Amino acid sequence: MKNQLTKLNIFSLKGVQMRTFHITWLMFFVCFFGWFGLAPLMPTIRAELHLTKTQVGNTIIASVAATIIARLLIGKLCDVWGPRKTAVRLLLIGSIPVFLVGLAHDYTSFVLFRLAIGVIGASFVITQFHTSMMFAPNIKGTANAITGGWGNLGGGVTNMVMPLIFAAIVGFGYTNAEAWRYAMVIPGVMMLIIAFVYYKFTKDTPEGNYGEIGYTKAKNGKTDWSALSDWRIWALAMAYAACFGIELTFDNVASLHFVDTFHLNQSAAGFWAGIFGFMNLFARALGGIASDKAGRKFGMRGKGLLLAGVLLLEGAGLILFAQAGSLMMAIICMLTFALFLKMSNGATYGIVPFVNTKNVGLVSGIVGAGGNLGGMLFGFLFKSSTITYVEAFTYIGYTVIAVSVIVLITRFQKQPAGDVAVDSKLAGAV
Repeated sequence: MKNQLTKLNIFSLKGVQMRTFHITWLMFFVCFFGWFGLAPLMPTIRAELHLTKTQVGNTIIASVAATIIARLLIGKLCDVWGPRKTAVRLLLIGSIPVFLVGLAHDYTSFVLFRLAIGVIGASFVITQFHTSMMFAPNIKGTANAITGGWGNLGGGVTNMVMPLIFAAIVGFGYTNAEAWRYAMVIPGVMMLIIAFVYYKFTKDTPEGNYGEIGYTKAKNGKTDWSALSDWRIWALAMAYAACFGIELTFDNVASLHFVDTFHLNQSAAGFWAGIFGFMNLFARALGGIASDKAGRKFGMRGKGLLLAGVLLLEGAGLILFAQAGSLMMAIICMLTFALFLKMSNGATYGIVPFVNTKNVGLVSGIVGAGGNLGGMLFGFLFKSSTITYVEAFTYIGYTVIAVSVIVLITRFQKQPAGDVAVDSKLAGAV
C-alpha cells in the first residue's frame, strides 16, 4: 500500500499516519482503563458482595473469557468494515456495561457484567491492525510494539488511579459501596470521548477509508482459512498466552496479592500493581525494536530466537517473584519479570505481521485470542481453594519456560519468494 511511513516520529501529529498512530494507542489505553478499572477495587468489592476466593477467581476468568471470541471476530471485522468503524462501534457498545456495572448487587450480576466488559479487550487487535496499515515493514514491529505497549499502559494507570478516584468519592461523603460504582462512570465517559475522536480524526488507510478507495469491494473474497494449518501461528498464540495472558492475569490479581500476602491497604497495593503496568511505557516497545533489529540482521529466525530468549527470562523471573519472602524482594522480582514479559509482547507482534501477509487480520486475531485464552486458563489457578497465589505464580513460571522451548524449535522462516512483493506493501494484504 502507498504512503506507508518508513520512519516513526513519536512526537509528531503530522499526517494521517501519525494521527492514527497516537489515536489508536489512546483508544486501546482507554479500553484497558475501563477493562481493568474494577481490579484495583476488588478488595472493597469482595468485602461488599461477600465473594469467596473461588468467586473472585471466576470474575477474573469472566473478565478475559469474552475477549477470546471478540478478538477473533474483530480481526475479521477490521478486514470488512475497516479499523475506524470497528473501533468506534466497539467503544460505543463496550461503554454500556462499563457504565452499568454499578447496578450489580450480587455475585451473579457482577460476574455477568465483568464478562460483558471483557469484550473491549478486543481493542488490541484494532490497534495492531490499524498501525500495520500505516507503517512500512521495516518499522512495523516497532510501531506495533509502541502502540500496544502504550495501550497496555492503561492497565497500570487504572491500578493507580481508580483507588484515588474511589477515595475522592468517599471523601465527598459516599459509602464504599457507592464509591466503586460511581468510579466506573469515569472510564465510560472516556470511551465515548475517544469514540468521537477516532471517528473524526483517523482514516482506515493512508489513502483514505475503505469506502473512499474501494478497498472493501476488493476484499469481499472468502477468508483464507488454510492459514490455520500453519503451526507458526499456533506457536505465536502460545507465546502470547505466556506473556500477554499472564499480564492480564497479573493486572487482575496483583492488588489482591499485595493486600493478602503483604498486608498493604488498597491504595498502596494499587500503586505497586500499577508500577507493573507502567513498564509498558518502554518495555513492549523495546521488544519490538529488538525484534526489528534481529530481523534485519538475522531474518525471521533471529526474531524467533529473540522471542524464545525473553520468554525464558520471563519464566525464571516469575518463579523468583513467587518465592519472594519480602515486599521489597517481590517488587524487584516483579519489575524483572515484567521487563521480559512486556518485551515478549512486543517481540511476538514483531513476528505476527510477517507470518501470513495475506491474512494479517486473521493472524492478529488468532494470536490476540491466544493471549486471552492464556489469561483465562491461568485464572483457574487463582480460583482454586487448594492452590495458593504463590503456588499459582510458580506453576505459571514453569509453563512459560516450556513455551519458550516450543518457540525455540519453531522455524520462523523468511517470506517465500512469491510473497516478497506482497510483503513490500504489507497493509494492502491486511
